[in-house]
Amino acid sequence: MSLPDTPPNPDTAHPVQAVTHYENFPVASILCPAHLRPAIAAIYHFARTADDLADEGSANAQVRLDDLKAYRRDLLTAAAGQTIGPRWASVFAPLQRILQTHHLPVRLLTDLLDAFEQDVVFTAEHRRYVDDAELLDYCSRSANPIGRLLLHLYDIHDEALMAQSDQICSALQLINFWQDVSVDAARGRWYITQEAMARFQVTEADFLPANRSANAALLIAANASSARDLMLKGAALPLKVPGRAGWELRLVVQGGLRILDKIEALGCVTWQRRPKLTAWDVPVLLWRAVWMR
Repeated sequence: MSLPDTPPNPDTAHPVQAVTHYENFPVASILCPAHLRPAIAAIYHFARTADDLADEGSANAQVRLDDLKAYRRDLLTAAAGQTIGPRWASVFAPLQRILQTHHLPVRLLTDLLDAFEQDVVFTAEHRRYVDDAELLDYCSRSANPIGRLLLHLYDIHDEALMAQSDQICSALQLINFWQDVSVDAARGRWYITQEAMARFQVTEADFLPANRSANAALLIAANASSARDLMLKGAALPLKVPGRAGWELRLVVQGGLRILDKIEALGCVTWQRRPKLTAWDVPVLLWRAVWMR
């Protein structure tokens, strides 16, 4: 879950040109418990700023890694209750209050930074994920901590429910990958695994915008199907979370599934066109959320 179309972040060290962020799943929406909205917004601002350090602007890989290292130091400073430096004060001042009042597990936040650093390294070195296991390991740090942080705020600590949260979050991350092939490829990011490319007998050239490779479409279709299966494994979680938080989670699940519907409707050629949710999808999401069982 994340905020829609956030403005450029003034706290980043390197220039970021008019950064806006289309997001599938709004954070701190009206469905979230009001007393938790500041905490959720603080967590999102932390993650969004770190993601921008890793991904936006024209800085080279070493500058990005240095920025993320400094950002990690400021996180640990905030977690220790010490005086925060001015560079990212707008991030860490509210986060420090949330860390203290809600006793957030700091390790989940550092896991996110680990994932952002890995993205920088993989992109700079043109590294490719070998197989699904390696990609899911990345998801365990890039996505799953967000779900666990939210469950912590909801005072849910059951291991079975946290496992379902992991399934939902990893599925959302994978859905984002298969939705964003055109965007990621243009930036040198590549999440399609070597194993999948060998299995479907495709090369990276098959995913150039001018190409319409049948095998590439089959690969995206297979990946989308696997993401759907993973989402459905975790889909019982929202039914076990009471109140408005449960309804928020229902919409998150249905938002992910709706993107998969749109990927399929495009013929799975997401290296040519990026599907996204619009206002016209809201009635569908609400209807499906009501009938979740």
